Amino acid sequence: MRSTAKSNLCVLLPFMKKLFSVLKYTRDYKKYTYLNILFNVLFSIFSVFSITLAIPFLKLIFDSDVSYYQDLLDKGLPSFEYSAKYASTWGYYKMSYFIITYGKTTVLMWICFTVFAATFFKNVFRYFAMYFLAPIRNGVVKDLRNKMMKKSLELPLSYFSDERKGDMMSRMTTDVIEIEWSIMQTLELIFREPLLIIISLIMLIVISPYLTLYVFLLLPVAGLAVALVSKSLKNRSAKGKVVFGQLFNIMEETLGALKVIKAFTGERFVLSRFEKVNNEYNRIAIGLYRRGDLSSPISETVVLGVLMLILFIGGVMVIDHTGNLSAEGFIGYFAVASQIVPPIKQITLAYNNIQKGLASEERIEKILHAENPIVNAVNAKTIHNFNTGIQFKNVSFAYHKGDAGYVLKNINLTIPKGKTIALVGQSGSGKTTLADMIPRFYDTDLGEIQIDGIALKDLNIESLRKQIGVVTQESILFNDSIEHNITFGMDDFDQAKVIEAAKIANAHEFIMQQPNGYQTNIGDRGGKLSGGQRQRISIARAILKNPPILILDEATSALDTESERLVQDALNNLMKNRTSIVIAHRLSTIINADEIVVINQGELVEQGSHKQLLEKNGIYKKLYDMQNFK
Repeated sequence: MRSTAKSNLCVLLPFMKKLFSVLKYTRDYKKYTYLNILFNVLFSIFSVFSITLAIPFLKLIFDSDVSYYQDLLDKGLPSFEYSAKYASTWGYYKMSYFIITYGKTTVLMWICFTVFAATFFKNVFRYFAMYFLAPIRNGVVKDLRNKMMKKSLELPLSYFSDERKGDMMSRMTTDVIEIEWSIMQTLELIFREPLLIIISLIMLIVISPYLTLYVFLLLPVAGLAVALVSKSLKNRSAKGKVVFGQLFNIMEETLGALKVIKAFTGERFVLSRFEKVNNEYNRIAIGLYRRGDLSSPISETVVLGVLMLILFIGGVMVIDHTGNLSAEGFIGYFAVASQIVPPIKQITLAYNNIQKGLASEERIEKILHAENPIVNAVNAKTIHNFNTGIQFKNVSFAYHKGDAGYVLKNINLTIPKGKTIALVGQSGSGKTTLADMIPRFYDTDLGEIQIDGIALKDLNIESLRKQIGVVTQESILFNDSIEHNITFGMDDFDQAKVIEAAKIANAHEFIMQQPNGYQTNIGDRGGKLSGGQRQRISIARAILKNPPILILDEATSALDTESERLVQDALNNLMKNRTSIVIAHRLSTIINADEIVVINQGELVEQGSHKQLLEKNGIYKKLYDMQNFK
């Protein structure tokens, strides 16, 4: 017996700890939480109070002999004491006084009015409890989504190489909704329903302590039944959320790749993959619903069985005139005892929802507490200007610790201010990774990178990135106007400078041909524009930022021949007196670079001007010859 109790306690304590952990999200809403608790307490009190008023009502109806009440008055009140018997005697004494003074009809009217008033206030308090719960529920959802979005923006790019975007979206939507329900259910589970049960039990003790002893002995059976059914809900729910995240991911990938799917007639394959995951989620969801729905009827059946047993025992007590229990007292007792069933059912449902909410909490906390190695150092220095150059000193890097090899290996490179450095090499050689380390998208594993002699890790990240403009191979645009895409990240801007940047990027002409000019919405990922137009807007964005350091990752690869020539001339003018890192596969675009760096399998293998590298007759010469330049 002791081992079982100890085992149950070991299970209960961690659950209660996790239960209260959900409430940590309500810290910013303490005022509403306290008001919700207050009105739940009042609701519970008036719920039981409105029922117990039925006892004097029944006594008044069943007992027509007024002499009974006169006898009670003649006896007078006994000496005051803290006991259920004294409270009951005091109540009957007062009622006797009113009956003798005003008559039964008047007292009956008062009792009916009081029951109505108690029921009215009970529902008013119930409404206000929910009224003050609304800002908690929705506020927590708002805060969690804000925190998750903020954390997503703070996490390094390497984190998202291991995480599916669909799963991230699932956590920010469905998991957050589960937390919302958990908070509501937790507040009810902790404060309203247990309080309703406690107050009901107190009233039962007042009416008949002996009969209530059976209730205390039998009710734990219902709790045990609920615990057994709900035990695996959390694990099943966690598995369901993982599968649902996979569904989100497939949907996100499908909608973003419809052109390729249709071009390769891959509709059947994509649909088959989606249906497979969807069927798996359906199987898990059905199991969750069945198991969750099973606990409520089981608990209700067990509690009803307990009540029937109480009805039998109490009925015997009334018939045999034992236990000092009157007929009207027993009916009132049974009415109060029956009120224990709804809160037990609610606790059962709340317990199930909380189990699912705890699974969601773990998934959300995994993101909120994800380690972010790229953070500002203590007393990080703010960089306002770029003066001398960039240095890579024995830099090595791997995307994952413990990899068999490094993506970059022992890189030593100096990029003087105002020079254009071109990075060339085969795909996957590490060119983009090398460039991405300058704005600290990744941190070095070995060695360090310096700007003006200061290690990047000692610089304020925001001030560092303000010195850098990036144009990527894939045009990253937003579902917004052309103007807002060019001015992205700027709080204040000059319209004339926006137009000037667009002209330099050879974008002004086609922008003015759009329906609303610079205010034209370009659709999801710039889908209303051609590939060349999207890239020129990306270039205009970098030109408007006017940074001292430029990173151009295949910036002209999406342009047609005519646009490429125009934009390349503009970029050449832009890169004068600036430090530019240009990544290119098309070697014709970087022939005039001050220095060309050849990366092969993560190592710097050749370095020099176009002419010098051709004379070396090495990897660069091979790449150049393969492109048949003359």
